[in-house]
Amino acid sequence: MHYDMIVRHAHVFDSFRKRFVVADVGIQNGMFAHIDDHIDTSCDQEINADELWMIPGLVDIHMHIESSMSIPSRFSDCVLSYGVTTVVADPHEIANVFGVEGILSYISNEETPLDIFYGIPSSVPSTNPRLETTGGIIGEKEVRELLKQKRVICLGEVMNFHDVCYKPDSISARIIRACKEERFDLPIEGHCPKISGSQLDDFLTAGVSADHTHQTSASVLEKISKGMFLEIQRKSMTPDVMDTLIRHGLYEYFAFVTDDVMADDLRYGHLNELVKLAVAMGMPIEQAIYCATFTPSRRMHLEDRGAIVPGRIADFILLRDVKQFDIHSVYKKGVLTQALPKAKEMRFPKHFYHSLHCQAADSGFFLIPCKGTSAVCNIMAVEPHATFTSHVKETVAICDGYLAWQGKYTLACVMERYGKNGNHAFALVKNALCKRGAVATSWAHDHHNVLVLGTCEEDMALAQNTLLKMQGGYVVVVDGQIRAKVALPIGGIVSEAPIEVLGKEIAQAKAAIQELGYVHDNVIMSISTLSLPVSPMIKLTDRGLILTKSQTIIPLVEEYL
Repeated sequence: MHYDMIVRHAHVFDSFRKRFVVADVGIQNGMFAHIDDHIDTSCDQEINADELWMIPGLVDIHMHIESSMSIPSRFSDCVLSYGVTTVVADPHEIANVFGVEGILSYISNEETPLDIFYGIPSSVPSTNPRLETTGGIIGEKEVRELLKQKRVICLGEVMNFHDVCYKPDSISARIIRACKEERFDLPIEGHCPKISGSQLDDFLTAGVSADHTHQTSASVLEKISKGMFLEIQRKSMTPDVMDTLIRHGLYEYFAFVTDDVMADDLRYGHLNELVKLAVAMGMPIEQAIYCATFTPSRRMHLEDRGAIVPGRIADFILLRDVKQFDIHSVYKKGVLTQALPKAKEMRFPKHFYHSLHCQAADSGFFLIPCKGTSAVCNIMAVEPHATFTSHVKETVAICDGYLAWQGKYTLACVMERYGKNGNHAFALVKNALCKRGAVATSWAHDHHNVLVLGTCEEDMALAQNTLLKMQGGYVVVVDGQIRAKVALPIGGIVSEAPIEVLGKEIAQAKAAIQELGYVHDNVIMSISTLSLPVSPMIKLTDRGLILTKSQTIIPLVEEYL
């Protein structure tokens, strides 16, 4: 038989026995065709892989392209260089802004070298319209329509635990039933931080079979013991969690995923960085590769990839040093990625570039009228190593008829930006900004209304007004001066700029926010999730302060003294 390519004398990863063997690999029509000690036949291209290690292309099954603040074509060109050859993207950010139209704008732009499959966003909005306003809503009808798309292979992360488990007529519950009726074996992804015991049982019984959120050693053992597949992202790669996975040999029951990687970090790596980190934390390289290639493919029923065996797609990486994960070259369907054409430039409807319909605020907008001399307030406290917040109550002074938040707290405001109702709501935040300044963004999980955070009402107004003129992104104001801007004009959440350019701007915005005293492992993600009403413990939407576990709205001022 004549082959298109033969890779000779490589250390080839055997996924099924989790070992390396020296072999020749024959490739025909973009597929692995033959693997043997020596292939004695002709070929069009021969690669001498002496001293190189050959592994399958990396597969990331839980991620959001919009989290890179870029578009699929730019994302594709970037991550292929890191050995990522397949992703399963949950486009729930663009869906929250534009609904089904937003999802189809991504799916219809399929011509990327990277294989991009999609999960149907299951939680748009992440809770329900009573608790937050979104541009789009994905319900049962929309899900049945999207299930007809060939690149849709799972139901994206189900967030609304309360509705799924205890409200059988809720949108979330009906969506899961629709998926089971249309495709009984469709993987149903979950979002269940800090859910355990009988509540976890209820979530699993409802059909949710995976979780990608922040894990602990105890949650890993409980969830895996109950049959839940885990998707381990960087924030779960703590010493305790990694020790639990390694010591108990749980490699069949998890995969590494990236979830959210912003453009500033994307300049330096993607899923490959998690493989390297796992090895540095004591995981055998064979197991780390297995959980970034084989187990994710199996979870998503992608039986045509994830291993170097005959009959599977010839996506592979050649490594100079396997333990250091030093990439020599990457191949997609048997073609060197550098030789592939760049992804075609994407096109979006004109109205995607003009989507912020929000009233410009003046400084007086951020003054909160109150009566009396003081008030007991419900307050959000930022946690420095997670996207969680804690709920505290403190007495706040009232001066000249206004809540005196200045000097002690950061004020947060969420303003509805879709032109539907003009809602806005305020919250006081601890452990946030400590110097004069403000941050405004339209990248507010997941509803993407306008979020303004500040210590000075004049700076807050300047940041918000500038954001509206840009039609979305991030604006950082420090002591009356605009210090950083990131333009995200497509839906207010993504940019067509090259990853290098966009990444540099995001890095500058992060530095400016840190200059204001915001302390967190990821300041942008922390700020953007202050408005995520499915993330513990208390968050802010345009409807008000939300206790996220009970899904109830509470007032900023609980009691006047």
